[in-house]
Amino acid sequence: MEIGQPDPVASNESGAQMAKLYCGGCHLFVEPEKLPKAIWENDVLPAMGNRLGIYRDSREYDSISGSLRYASVVKKANIFPEKPVLAKEDWEKLVAYYLQNAPKEILPTQSNIKIKMELKHFKYTEAAFADRPPLTSMVKILADQQGIVFSDSKRNNNSLTFLTPGLEKAYGLRFNDTPIHYWGKGSDFFVTTIGKNVFPNDFFHGAVYRFRAAESASNRLDGKLWISKLQRPVDMVFADLDNDGLDDVLACEFGDRTGKLAWYQNLGNGKFTQRLLKNTPGAIKAIIKDYNKDGFNDVFALMAQGDEGVFYFENSGKGTFTERRLLTFSPLNGSQYFELADFNQDGHDDILYVCGDNADKTPILKPYHGSYIFLNDGNLNFEQAYFYPQNGAYKSMARDFDLDGDLDIASISFFPDYLNAPEESFVYLENQGNMTFEVFSFPEAAKGRWMVMDAGDVDGDGDLDLALGSFVQFLAKGDTTGLSKRWLTDSPSVILLENTVRQ
Repeated sequence: MEIGQPDPVASNESGAQMAKLYCGGCHLFVEPEKLPKAIWENDVLPAMGNRLGIYRDSREYDSISGSLRYASVVKKANIFPEKPVLAKEDWEKLVAYYLQNAPKEILPTQSNIKIKMELKHFKYTEAAFADRPPLTSMVKILADQQGIVFSDSKRNNNSLTFLTPGLEKAYGLRFNDTPIHYWGKGSDFFVTTIGKNVFPNDFFHGAVYRFRAAESASNRLDGKLWISKLQRPVDMVFADLDNDGLDDVLACEFGDRTGKLAWYQNLGNGKFTQRLLKNTPGAIKAIIKDYNKDGFNDVFALMAQGDEGVFYFENSGKGTFTERRLLTFSPLNGSQYFELADFNQDGHDDILYVCGDNADKTPILKPYHGSYIFLNDGNLNFEQAYFYPQNGAYKSMARDFDLDGDLDIASISFFPDYLNAPEESFVYLENQGNMTFEVFSFPEAAKGRWMVMDAGDVDGDGDLDLALGSFVQFLAKGDTTGLSKRWLTDSPSVILLENTVRQ
């Protein structure tokens, strides 16, 4: 509502109706029973009130950077209206609806799935080199047995470290900001940085740099800045989206209050122009694929941060895309990752979806966190066929790890149940057919707090290995296990789960 307009008039609607109108108008409606009363009262409802203009001072200090989130870009986007968008009486009815119907507490659900503490197809090895405490924000298994590269996000001392296939340090590069993505092509590689602050913010501090691999190894040449002023990018995809023979760049600019999904059209000679796909925050993972086989690359994207879901952008071939929503999720899900994979071998891409981000206003164990499989009917209509509950799931990768012809799943959690099931920080789901999986972990699973993971053939033996990276920024909230303190001094930056199927 603009300044100068009259105050809103109270309606005759009930609190439940107001909640569905104003909560469900921005994202999937959340029932009061989904969260404890204290979280509604102290965290979620005040945040909702800010967005509805209930509170005059809607600015929030970022507890990490100390700067105001209410930057000019947020103000321009009218995230926090200057005046209330509903009457005070209606707001009070909405608040009463949630507080009167929310439970005092929500007890965690105990899973009856038994995790076997063995990895019969993998051998655990820690990298000889580690930055402690580890703040591994990216890990990548390089092609052609070139080893592993990982990044460390220590403020003012960010690094990109290259390991040999034997996990010894080969060389490292220093960055002013935190590297979060690596992509190699020929003799070049491209590094995306997120800024100094890896946590959600609205600053345009992200960038893409191009390096010549041979020159970088001897530290003779700094990277060339390709794209600058990205708004907290968290995932990047390099591919030709306009069929001109040049690799364009698709950026998931997650941001915080604001953000976007955009592609940067490669004009040649290191010049790019921004093309907007979706002007909302929370873009977290994207895939480029010519899904309809018309000769033009389409885009699949996962959006988090409120209005969560999977979207399909069909490429018209003229530099424009048509958006279609494929799946919708609750804002409590904490969507993290997805992949396209054909689980039932019918020739259609299914969706492996992962949710479990708990670094928000609702940090409780949630029974709906974990990995989901949605089957595709061939017309991009999806139906859930499988769910594996995993507290705080962060990433799952579908691959034929045991080389038996079907897809297994490797999954990490950044917010597992440390007290009762720390082994769920990594699980390997071995496909038994008919959407059933046998679940495994390994004894050293709790040695790190796994935030990133990659799959690839490190040793060139024809099977897929796994690299996991540990991120230990702070002590885990409520941790009574002693794990957090041990991570600060003992957690490896990177571990390798070497696949032994070929041995």
